[in-house]
Amino acid sequence: MSTLRTSPSRFRSTAAWSLQGLLAVAFLYFGITKYTGGAEVVASYEDIGAGQWLRYFTGTTEILGGLALLYLPLAGLAAAALAAQMVGATVTQLVFVDDGNPVIPIVFGLLALVIAWLRRDRSIETLRRFHLLPVTR
Repeated sequence: MSTLRTSPSRFRSTAAWSLQGLLAVAFLYFGITKYTGGAEVVASYEDIGAGQWLRYFTGTTEILGGLALLYLPLAGLAAAALAAQMVGATVTQLVFVDDGNPVIPIVFGLLALVIAWLRRDRSIETLRRFHLLPVTR
């Protein structure tokens, strides 16, 4: 009887792609709703006090980040950037929003950090390709 075995690197890749797909869909959805969410979304950004430019900026970065999660050379870097954005979202929920709930940005931020960690080798390779990190020999 044969057993099906997967290598740790294959498991790691499958886990990373699964998380990337889930987060990509989530960030694309939330980014698009920043543009199409209607009066509730507009009001929530008015409550924050930064103006509507922040809604458009956040929506754009979420859409671009979600798309970049699906492009392997950029996935880890996009995940790190989205994790940083989720730190800002968490602070906003805690400080600026009445009855704010930071659970979603915390969970998304942690998942993005997992992706950044799993894709760290590819991120380093991408940064070296663009001469943003020195090539080691």
